[in-house]
Amino acid sequence: MLKSLCSAFLMYSRIPMPEIEWKEENRRYALCFFPLIGAVIGVILLFWKWLCFRLNIGQMLFAVISVWIPVLITGGIHLDGFCDVTDAESSYASRERKLEILSDSHIGAFAVMYLGIYLLLQTGFYTEVDSVQTAGIISSGFILSRALSGLSAVLFKSAKKQGTLQSFVLPAHRNITVITLVMIILLSCAGMMLISPLQGISCIIISLLIFLYYRKFAYKTFGGITGDTAGWFLQICELGILASAVLSEKIMEVFRI
Repeated sequence: MLKSLCSAFLMYSRIPMPEIEWKEENRRYALCFFPLIGAVIGVILLFWKWLCFRLNIGQMLFAVISVWIPVLITGGIHLDGFCDVTDAESSYASRERKLEILSDSHIGAFAVMYLGIYLLLQTGFYTEVDSVQTAGIISSGFILSRALSGLSAVLFKSAKKQGTLQSFVLPAHRNITVITLVMIILLSCAGMMLISPLQGISCIIISLLIFLYYRKFAYKTFGGITGDTAGWFLQICELGILASAVLSEKIMEVFRI
C-alpha cells in the first residue's frame, strides 16, 4: 500500500517521495491514492486564502498564485494532457492520426491558444473567490476531479493497449480501486454539501455532467481514453467546479440565500 502511495505521488506530483522499483505490484493500489494529491493542493489553496485574509493581499495576487499552486504540485502533467488533446481534436484528422498527435511531444498553435484562454478563465474566476467557504468548495473539487478521473481510468475503454495510463490501470486491483474511489467521490461530495448546500449541489452536478461528456467525447474522438484525455478531463472538471462555485456564490448573494 505504501509503495502504491509512493507510485501515485511520484507519477502525478512533484512532492518528494522515496524512490521505489517500477513494477506492477507497486502500482496495484496507486489510483486509490491519486485523490490525495488533490487533497494536498486543496489544503495549500485554503492556507493561501487564509493568508491573503490575514495579510490583506489583493484578489489578483490571490488568483495568480491559486492558478500556479496545482502546476507547482503536479508539475503541469495534466495541463500537458489538456494541450495534447486540444491539438489532436483541432486537427480534424483521422482517429489514428489524432492518437499519433497525442504522442507528439511538441505543442501546436491551437494548444497554445486554448491554454492561454484556459489560464485566463481560471485567473478571472479566482479573482471572484471572496470567501474561505468558496475556497473550501474549490479545494474539495481537486479531490473529486481526481477520484472521477481515476474511476474513468478503470471503468472506461482504453484507446491504447499501452501507455502511462495503462501502466497504472492494468495492474490495479479493480474491485478495491472502484470501491475506494466511489467512497472518495461520495465523501468529497458530502464535504461540499456541508460547506454550502447550494454551491455543493451545483458543483456536483457540473462535475458529473463533465464526466459523462468526457466519456462520449473520448469514445467518439479517440475510440477510448488515454493518459492525455484523463489530464484533459481533470483540467476541464476543475475549471467547471471553480466556475460553478463562483457563480453560485454570486447567485446566493443576489438573492440573499
